[in-house]
Amino acid sequence: MSAAHGTGTMADREDVVWALGTGTTDLLVLPHAGGNAHAYAEWREHLPASIRLLIGQYPGRGARFVDDLPENVEDLAGPVVDCLPEDTGRLVVLGHSMGSLVAFEVARILTERGTPPLGLVVSACRAPQLANPAPVDAGRFDDDQLVAAIKARGGTQDGILDEPELREIILPAIRADFGIDDVYRYTGPATPLGCPVTVLGGDADPIVPLDTLAPWSEVTTDRATVELFAGDHFYFQQDLPPFLTRVGQVVQSLLG
Repeated sequence: MSAAHGTGTMADREDVVWALGTGTTDLLVLPHAGGNAHAYAEWREHLPASIRLLIGQYPGRGARFVDDLPENVEDLAGPVVDCLPEDTGRLVVLGHSMGSLVAFEVARILTERGTPPLGLVVSACRAPQLANPAPVDAGRFDDDQLVAAIKARGGTQDGILDEPELREIILPAIRADFGIDDVYRYTGPATPLGCPVTVLGGDADPIVPLDTLAPWSEVTTDRATVELFAGDHFYFQQDLPPFLTRVGQVVQSLLG
C-alpha cells in the first residue's frame, strides 16, 4: 500500500476538532506526538456529563490523512483554534506531552484574540520556554529503530506498529511530530497567558525531568500548580478513571 500525504485538501472542521457529548463546559484535549483523536475518545465515558469533550486531530491521521504534514506547532494549533465548534463557550484546554505545547499555543492564540480559556492543563511536558531535555531526533533512525524508540516511550496501542501497512501510513506523521517537539521553544513575550495553569506529571517520568514542570508558572500572570501522579510518561494510562476524575475536578474548580 502506498501512503501519500500532502495533497493540500483541508478536512472538514468536525474532522479537525471532534466534539463528544453535550455538556455546558468544553474540555479541549490535544494529543501527544504520534497520537490521534481516537486514542482519547474513551475519555468521554469517564468525564462528568456536564463536560463536552473536544479532541484535536492533527494533520496526517484519520480524516486528515491527506493534509500536509505539520512543520511546526503553529501548524498543529492554528487549525484547531479555527475549527472549534461555533458554540464553544467556557473552555479548558488540556494537552499531554507534545500536546501540552500545542495546548499552550492554542491558549496563547485564544488569549490574543480576546477569548482566553478558563484554564490550561498540561501533562508530562516541560515548560514551553525550555529546550527539550530528551529530543528523539527521529531522522537518525530507520523505521525499525524508530518503532523501537516509540515503544520504549509508551503510549501506543499493542501491535499497531508491527503491521507493515500501518507503519507506512502512520510513521510519517510520527516523524513530523517528533521533529516539532524536538526543537520547539517559546521565545515570545513573557507571561502570554492570564489564566490558571495546572501542571500534571508522572513521578517516575524518564522523559520529562520534574524540575522542568514548575517553570510553567512563568507563562501566566495567574496561579500555576504542579500535581504528581505515580507513574511514567503515560502515567494516566495505568489507571484512567481516577485521573479523569481529577481532571473533572480541575475543570469544575475553574468555573468558580
